[in-house]
Amino acid sequence: MDFRLSDEQELLRKSVREFAETEMRPHIMEWDNAQHFPKVLLPKLAELGLMGIQFPEAMGGAGMSAVDYCICIEELARVDPSVSLSVAAHNGLGAAHIAMFGNDAQKQQYLVPLAKGETLAAWGLTEPGSGSDAAAMRTHAVADGQDFVLNGSKAFITHGTSAHTLVVMAVTDKTKGPKGISAFILERGTPGLMAGKKEDKLGMRASETTEVIFQNCRVPASQLVGELNQGFIQTLQVLDAGRIGIAALAVGLAQGAYEASVSYTAQRKQFGRPIGSFPSIQERLSQHASRVEAARLLTYRAAWLKDQGRRMTLESAMAKLYSSEIAVRASEDCVQLHGGYGFVKDYPAEKYFRDVKLLTIGEGTSEVQRLVIARQLLAA
Repeated sequence: MDFRLSDEQELLRKSVREFAETEMRPHIMEWDNAQHFPKVLLPKLAELGLMGIQFPEAMGGAGMSAVDYCICIEELARVDPSVSLSVAAHNGLGAAHIAMFGNDAQKQQYLVPLAKGETLAAWGLTEPGSGSDAAAMRTHAVADGQDFVLNGSKAFITHGTSAHTLVVMAVTDKTKGPKGISAFILERGTPGLMAGKKEDKLGMRASETTEVIFQNCRVPASQLVGELNQGFIQTLQVLDAGRIGIAALAVGLAQGAYEASVSYTAQRKQFGRPIGSFPSIQERLSQHASRVEAARLLTYRAAWLKDQGRRMTLESAMAKLYSSEIAVRASEDCVQLHGGYGFVKDYPAEKYFRDVKLLTIGEGTSEVQRLVIARQLLAA
């Protein structure tokens, strides 16, 4: 077993880290305070291949591996989890759904510009009344000639206002429960497709989150992704892979919080010496360093399995659960170790603390991850 990254992967990490430090860090609080999604970054992210990380070069993507994807998401999250979340949602949900299940025409029309960073993707699954119970969705699509007519709404949609291309799940046969859900590609500007309320969030404030509403929204049958009533099955596979991205995001956030703690405790003096010299502080830092590395290894293992074309439902759930939970602890301790300065916006601790909680909720709560893990173990 070789745990070393290749020279190319080390260079990738260095390149993304330099980008995050120079193009993102100076503007973090500006974007956060304004709750502003930095569209100015999109062409710069695209130039690095970060808008189409795992998609084939023939489709306009960078053709990287799942492990490479983790490196990219991790390094962005180390500096600004909000931007990392937007990149992960674009790559790992909306665009990924088309890449995994779209036909050739759909890929040419939608995936190519998404992978090139010319357009932005959104993914519509969650509804006000169906969070963890995604199969209880009420948004429905009724066949009408050569079209489907969508009515309903989605909640907590990343890029719900900014995205040009949305992949939306809707009930097409309510008698079949989760086996009666289909996926559709919608374009911004389609009559009846509207952005609703923009959420005023605790954290991840530079990543746009809105409601999306469908009122007699007519979609050609050619926009159906895959087969009719296969949308929920597709969704589960998209989420399996998407959880790897959220795990990598959590690793990056935990790494950033840990580094901020190390930097502050090395400089802050009490009783005539740096607080980092106190055994109790050293114990905390060593614990976080170990947890971050364990989370990274869990995440990279799940990504490696994906690269091998093997099933990773269990491994991705484990990685997402553990990484998000240790990221919460790392960010909480980051605030604590900063003392009063951890409670003000002059230091990065408070933003890590606000941003991190979403990671135990989005793309399946910690409770759902434990359920997925238990089912996989008991089915073995």
